[in-house]
Amino acid sequence: MAGIDAFGIALQRSDMAPTTPTFTAIANVTNIEGPEIERDTYDVTSHDGVDGWRDFIGGLKDGGEVTLEVNYDPRVHDDLIADFEDTDPRDYKIVFPKSLGSWQIKALLTGFSSEAPVDGKLAAELKLKVSGKPTITPGV
Repeated sequence: MAGIDAFGIALQRSDMAPTTPTFTAIANVTNIEGPEIERDTYDVTSHDGVDGWRDFIGGLKDGGEVTLEVNYDPRVHDDLIADFEDTDPRDYKIVFPKSLGSWQIKALLTGFSSEAPVDGKLAAELKLKVSGKPTITPGV
């Protein structure tokens, strides 16, 4: 299989309504990275191990971070900055194009950085720390 065009991916933010939450796409996204899931490992090598090879078992898992780059518009994106004050994770969805599926995550906004170069566009980078296990919904 050849590669898949990433154009059209969306990061959606929940309004956190208790009964039927509404997810709205974050506007002007130019790049999404993550989540960068990881797992701790524990060295369980013993002196009577086979052929001098280390042995490991799996430990705790971490949902990592999602980094989001946007063409920054304060009128559109400043509600995201308000999320920085929240101590409870918010629901987000990363929706892949062409019905390829989605990842649903709970995350905290942990970073927001904007830039305004004299010879470039107004841009911002947001960092979301995933809390708990991402839910993966396969596409069709």
